[in-house]
Amino acid sequence: MASLVGSPWARIRVLPELPAPLFRRGFAAKPYISIRWRNLSVSASSANAGPTEGEVRVRFAPSPTGNLHVGGARTALFNYLFARSQGGKFILRIEDTDLERSTRKSEEAMLNDLSWLGLNWDEGPSVGGDYGPYRQSERNSLYKEYAEKLLESGAVYRCFCSNEELEQMKERAKQMQLPPVYTGKWRAASDEEIKQELAKGTPYTYRFRVPKEGNLKITDLIRGEVSWSLDTLGDFVIMRSNGQPVYNFCVTVDDATMQISHVIRAEEHLPNTLRQALIYKALGFSMPSFAHVSLILAPDRSKLSKRHGATSVGQFREMGYLPQAMVNYLALLGWGDGTENEFFTIDELVEKFSISRVNKSGAIFDSTKLRWMNGQHLRALPPEELLKIFGDRWKCTGVLLESEGIFIKDATELLKDGVDLITEADTALSNLLSYPLYTTLSSEECKPIVQDKLSEVAASLISAYDGGELPAALEEGHAGWQKWVKGFGKLLKRKGKSLFMPLRVLLTGKLHGPDMGGSILLIYKAGLWGVVNPEAGFITLDERFKMLREVDWEALDKENKQLESVAGRSD
Repeated sequence: MASLVGSPWARIRVLPELPAPLFRRGFAAKPYISIRWRNLSVSASSANAGPTEGEVRVRFAPSPTGNLHVGGARTALFNYLFARSQGGKFILRIEDTDLERSTRKSEEAMLNDLSWLGLNWDEGPSVGGDYGPYRQSERNSLYKEYAEKLLESGAVYRCFCSNEELEQMKERAKQMQLPPVYTGKWRAASDEEIKQELAKGTPYTYRFRVPKEGNLKITDLIRGEVSWSLDTLGDFVIMRSNGQPVYNFCVTVDDATMQISHVIRAEEHLPNTLRQALIYKALGFSMPSFAHVSLILAPDRSKLSKRHGATSVGQFREMGYLPQAMVNYLALLGWGDGTENEFFTIDELVEKFSISRVNKSGAIFDSTKLRWMNGQHLRALPPEELLKIFGDRWKCTGVLLESEGIFIKDATELLKDGVDLITEADTALSNLLSYPLYTTLSSEECKPIVQDKLSEVAASLISAYDGGELPAALEEGHAGWQKWVKGFGKLLKRKGKSLFMPLRVLLTGKLHGPDMGGSILLIYKAGLWGVVNPEAGFITLDERFKMLREVDWEALDKENKQLESVAGRSD
């Protein structure tokens, strides 16, 4: 029987602990809620950062209403790392009670993103488990069962207030500068009043009976002690008038019946803990340990959102990021192992991760650092894996006709240092195979090179190509190229930048790029082996020298002199 506490708490019920018949085995009673009736202080805490008994069970519970945000991915990662580091279970639960916005397409995308990151769950959709179903939309009968238990015990009551009445309450509270809490109109209604409304078929919600005074305190594993005053809460709804359960009620029932030992979630859920703690107590459930992770912030320290660029895991995947780089970077947003090391495999993260090293301050999402880190991970891949990634990319995007072979190996070795994202590989190769000679020659940056008797270097280079000296050198590979360049420099009495910048412009059509010898050799091989897609815009060496022969060097020199003259008069 529920008992009544004497004055001044005459309308506050002290609820007996209810059995939890759906539990399949004992739930660790490590955390606790205590109610000290003298001052009605409700507290929830955990003595340790790890479980004192029983299995560690954590969950990631996304709502399938959109893409997997990097913030959600980090929360999932921290749960995964904690579970694996403690030898526990990582559970995936889909919170799809928002029937209007939840879609299976979004759910599938989230599951794919989690799998791509390597965060494989032990229980959940497509895996199963002893505590299913793992979609909230399939657990309604469970919520109704526990809602009825709370009604029978007096922890909740039927509220027949219309939407209009509730809006009027909010308006009055606003005018009086009070919190917009429910006034408790139906809190003390008589059985007769309730029967009359039921007979009329008046819609009603289930409201939780919140103590009027006191404080609730929790000891968060990341934030320490956090407290709220109960008089700011008001009696809250746990079941809507259409029979649909409310988020906080679902979460509490799910976490308890799934025997979740630790709730690791974003700090924006911290206020929900107040309602959930009261529900835990009323149902006689043991409290899990709570750890609320800080938000991920943009460089301007506002909450990271779409206006700051890519924010979802799927977007970063499409942009060419590696899953291991994403996992590495996300782990460092609010966590570190206490050393200067920034590079970790997921296995190393599992070994080193602890909640005690999670920072409670907001973490800045730096896309530049993520890009750099991805490049480091990309170049650290085993050679055969990098070859496959680049080869598949080049064939898939239509740059090459094949995805493996000596040309792929040489191209990968030449270009990898300038590629940070997988999607940049085809751009790098396409850029190498192109020959924007005329654009470069007319650029302001190229002007000093043109003025340094570029036409004379071009004439000698054309002579070396037509005479077969340069093709013969390229046929011998790097050694042949280096020998030829040395002799060509002596012939022109040029060396260093004075030699290599003109050669780069004339042979590649560009002022900058990867190693020039490697570039020319690759261009030469591409023309011989026929590996480049004819539609890729490749300019062979033969075509390049044909263009060089057609350059009007005299007109180019004259144009530069005219520009020089105009610039001199304007000074």
